[in-house]
Amino acid sequence: MKYIINMRKGALGERLLQRLRFDLFSSLLSSTPEQRQRLKPSEAASIIKDEVEPIGGFVGDAFVQPVFLGGQALTALAFILMQNVLLGLVAVAMISSQVLVIPRLRREQIRLGNQRQIVSRSLAGKIGEVVETLDEVSNHGTAALERGLVAQRLETLFGIRYRLYGRKFAVKALNNLMAQMTPFMFYTIGGYAVLIGSLGIGQLVAVIAAYRDLPTPIKELIDWDQQRLDVESKFVQVTEQFALAVPSAEVGASSAEPAGASFPEAGVIAAQGLTAISATGDRMLDRVALTLPLGQHIVLSGAGEGAGCLARILGGRLTPSDGSLKIGDIPIDMISEEARGRSIAYAGPEPAILDGTLRDNILYGLRGPGSEPGRDADRMHGDAGGVSEARLAEVLRVVGLSDAVFRYGLASRPDPNEVAALIARLTEIRTHIRQVLAARGAQAAVEPYDPTQYIHTATIGENILFGVASDAAIGGARLAEHELARRVLDMLTLTDDLALIGQRIAATMLEIFSDLAPDHLLLDNFSFIAAEEFPVYRERLARAEAGQIDDADRTSFIGLSFLYIEPLHRLGLLDEAMELRILRARQAFRARMSQDAARIIDFYDSNEWGAATVRENLLFGRVTQPGSGVRERVDEAVRDAIVEFGLDHEIYRIGLAQPAGYAGRLLFPAVKTQIALARCLIKRPSLLILDNALSSLSPTEGKAVLRRLRDDMKGRTLITVAREYDADVAMDVSVVFDGAKLRPVPGQPAVVGGLPVEDESSERDDVRALRAVPIFANLDLARIKLLAFTSERTVFAAEDRLFEQGAESDAAYVVIAGTADVLIGPPDKPVRVSRIEAPAIIGEMGVVTGEVRSATIRATSELTALRLRKEVFVALMEEFPDMALSVMRLMVKRLQDNVAIVSTREHEGPRRG
Repeated sequence: MKYIINMRKGALGERLLQRLRFDLFSSLLSSTPEQRQRLKPSEAASIIKDEVEPIGGFVGDAFVQPVFLGGQALTALAFILMQNVLLGLVAVAMISSQVLVIPRLRREQIRLGNQRQIVSRSLAGKIGEVVETLDEVSNHGTAALERGLVAQRLETLFGIRYRLYGRKFAVKALNNLMAQMTPFMFYTIGGYAVLIGSLGIGQLVAVIAAYRDLPTPIKELIDWDQQRLDVESKFVQVTEQFALAVPSAEVGASSAEPAGASFPEAGVIAAQGLTAISATGDRMLDRVALTLPLGQHIVLSGAGEGAGCLARILGGRLTPSDGSLKIGDIPIDMISEEARGRSIAYAGPEPAILDGTLRDNILYGLRGPGSEPGRDADRMHGDAGGVSEARLAEVLRVVGLSDAVFRYGLASRPDPNEVAALIARLTEIRTHIRQVLAARGAQAAVEPYDPTQYIHTATIGENILFGVASDAAIGGARLAEHELARRVLDMLTLTDDLALIGQRIAATMLEIFSDLAPDHLLLDNFSFIAAEEFPVYRERLARAEAGQIDDADRTSFIGLSFLYIEPLHRLGLLDEAMELRILRARQAFRARMSQDAARIIDFYDSNEWGAATVRENLLFGRVTQPGSGVRERVDEAVRDAIVEFGLDHEIYRIGLAQPAGYAGRLLFPAVKTQIALARCLIKRPSLLILDNALSSLSPTEGKAVLRRLRDDMKGRTLITVAREYDADVAMDVSVVFDGAKLRPVPGQPAVVGGLPVEDESSERDDVRALRAVPIFANLDLARIKLLAFTSERTVFAAEDRLFEQGAESDAAYVVIAGTADVLIGPPDKPVRVSRIEAPAIIGEMGVVTGEVRSATIRATSELTALRLRKEVFVALMEEFPDMALSVMRLMVKRLQDNVAIVSTREHEGPRRG
């Protein structure tokens, strides 16, 4: 019976724990964009995995323990009452005092336990944050700071736990004292009763014997109640953290609800009074009313957050504060997650990359319920047809990822079973590639694997092996520890010569890298020796110079020499004679290699597929100069040859198996952007939103990708957000935002929801004027407001001078309205070098350089300007390098224009005379 009860109890607890974790995860998936911004991945994982564990463990005991323990306690108590009512009442009184006092004293334990849980969660969040930003910690040298912050949290956690222990043991001591008081009362009262003859000695012994079975269940019942309160507190904390306001059944029903009809292919996107307010209270959208046609390609541009804010609302990344937004006749908040995921694709400036292969990432949106990465990935929401390899290749071409994936494929080392199609025609492919290279005059770009020739693009160790080691024990520098390799070197008297080469390499590494920081990028990429091994090699070199070199030192130096490539490292350590001796070592090593040892080396064979990269297998050699554009020309020849055989899809398939790493850490930013675009495009969305998604690409590549996206999205809706509309890529509709509002169209009244737009305050005008200046375009709204707040609004009449040439440079001016001339030269004969029109900034040159004014600014009409104080302007330049760079570019351009104008007038002067 006990076995059955325990099994049922365990099953109940585990099933409830499973359901609770699933409900928490479902709540996470259905959270609002604002809730997602407050979530920390490590804290959410800690809560779902660890913090709910005690809840499941308690549920099994929630019903069994009170019944079992209560029955034991009541049985013992009833027996005592039957023996003697007075002693029974004493027992009831003492037990009642325990039940009333102990739980009250344990309330502080519950509070400290909750506090401990919050601090532990904060510690997990901090550790997760540091792991996410390890590169920045190394970049700024803040390891000591992070250690201090974690140490503070650990110290706080220690203090809480120590107080918790003190409270726990104090309550336990009191409970034990009260439990021991009852037998004392029995002996005192019962003994007296026996003496006066009102109680038999046998009854007293029976009462004391019965009481032995009473404290244990009472104590365990009190502990059960304590655990109940603790679990209840944990449950409240967890549900508050995840805001589980909707029962799981309702969540599942709402997510399965189709939310009306399918995504409309025709109609408009209509916004009415749309408003969005940030967490700081700033308006990102202010009562915007607009209509965008579906099936068209639209660009949203302008200064401020307005364009991006509208894109994020459409993409489900932001919830509007007020107003309505409809797609066709469907309000956007009525579209279910499933319908949104099927019909709308959003790509933002920070692409999200999953920990999987490139293929897993691209096809993520097509995976149905129950599918796994790498399996059923091509199944599109139940569509048995899935997505074809041709469509996948086309998407790679559109987003500009084809070349990168092809290079990944060529650089991979797949299992031979995965490239059976290439192996079947390997000889033909190699011959054809050589013919293509010869036809293009690039046959010298590949150094073939010739057993009779030294491979100049391979290390000394690789030349001796003439193959790829499948066992790391003989790979790289470890080959120097291999017994057969050392015997061959000794036999050919190469040991001392290679050790000498290793000594020279070590001396060079210590000379050029010893002053660099241990985590410097150059050390990781170029040094033969790790930074922590520098002291060891200094000692080894000292012993070598003193003639006291031992076998361990000699092995280390030979290992360094095995990593050397003359054309790459260019230390002048190899000549033709040494190369010939290494070739003889290759032959001797191969001849003496036993059959068992030969299995750990995949020797280069012109008729076989080796353990080398796909590129080296197809070329049966190596590219001679990989860093001078030769590799790109060779890869192009390989691609053309593979295409002729109709096997290019094999290379793409291998390349798509390249791992992306956690959060895409193995990929370049541009590749991450292209993968995010491909993920959106592969599902053929009805609405594709690009919210500054091309910012990590070069301007030329970004325009090319946008053109191809336009072709692929023909007949469907494409919305792209950019700070400025580039007319090089023509779009069907252009919408320009001015901060949080739409820029009014000349000749049309600006209306919002049928009501006239209220006049904006002068402060809003100032903010808008500052945002219109290119050098302030990348500043956030808070910094723009700071500039506006600290500036002085001034008005100049026509012919007034804003400042004179030679005056002190104490401020810069942002022209809001009006025009002015820039004059240089003596006051009686000034030369007009340029004309200024709003919006523009003037006077920044003297503020930056600290020199006096280099020109006079004279208003030619009534002019309104904001006077920016020098200290605020300089402080912002120091804080924002992009702004400083924009200022420098503006200064250089003005100097060039001034020189050109003055030079032209000097040449025109003599001719006029």
